[in-house]
Amino acid sequence: ESEIRVMTKSSTVDLVTKTDERVEKIIIGSLKEEFGEGTFIGEESVAKGEPCILTDKPTWIIDPVDGTTNFVHGFPFVAVSIAFAVNKELEFGVVYSCLEDKMYKARRGKGAFCDDEPIQVSDVKDINKSIIISEHGTDRSPEKVTKIFSTMQKILCIPVHGLRGSGTAATNMCLVATGAVEAFFEIGIHCWDIAAGAVIVKEAGGILLDVDGGPFDLMSRRMISANNETIAKRIIKEIEIFPVVRDDAPIEKK
Repeated sequence: ESEIRVMTKSSTVDLVTKTDERVEKIIIGSLKEEFGEGTFIGEESVAKGEPCILTDKPTWIIDPVDGTTNFVHGFPFVAVSIAFAVNKELEFGVVYSCLEDKMYKARRGKGAFCDDEPIQVSDVKDINKSIIISEHGTDRSPEKVTKIFSTMQKILCIPVHGLRGSGTAATNMCLVATGAVEAFFEIGIHCWDIAAGAVIVKEAGGILLDVDGGPFDLMSRRMISANNETIAKRIIKEIEIFPVVRDDAPIEKK
């Protein structure tokens, strides 16, 4: 459709459509109407120069269309991701997988659900019986791509049952939460990709860590979510880390 006018964002692979911007406006407008003024971190707002710093204020973290490239190509995994944080603590998250028509949600301390049915992570502890999910990211610099494929090769040769990628981080995290896969990791994602999924994975009984095994940091742009520590630590051994600029890094003035 002419409505899906594709522009380029930070790279030719990171596609954006007018739909992204429109959906974000609708979501923020609805939240303001329902809950009054608040603080918002949204993918499109940040792209236009809004700050991306998580404070103690009640904050909505929004990805209007997670899987924009999928959306443009008609690849059937696209999600809307909305999370809410207070005092830098994620309180609840909602991920709507649009084309599957599945609604995932979780509130801190209250469990995780898909279409109102409780969900929980897989109980697999044997890495050889696991499916691991990851993405190639949008950076196509050869040195980063080499590290990404080297990591994937090492994980595949552990061996694991399989490596997958849906093209949307929010959906990937929901797949961990439902037990369809054992872990999802990525370097280069953004806080709006994973904020809602982080609550859902945790409330489904899973864990979140930095890719170096340290504590999960929403703004670090690197994360592994897994069903348990055994699987997470085994995957972490194989991850080749490369540098990425934090979401909350100061914007350099030109």
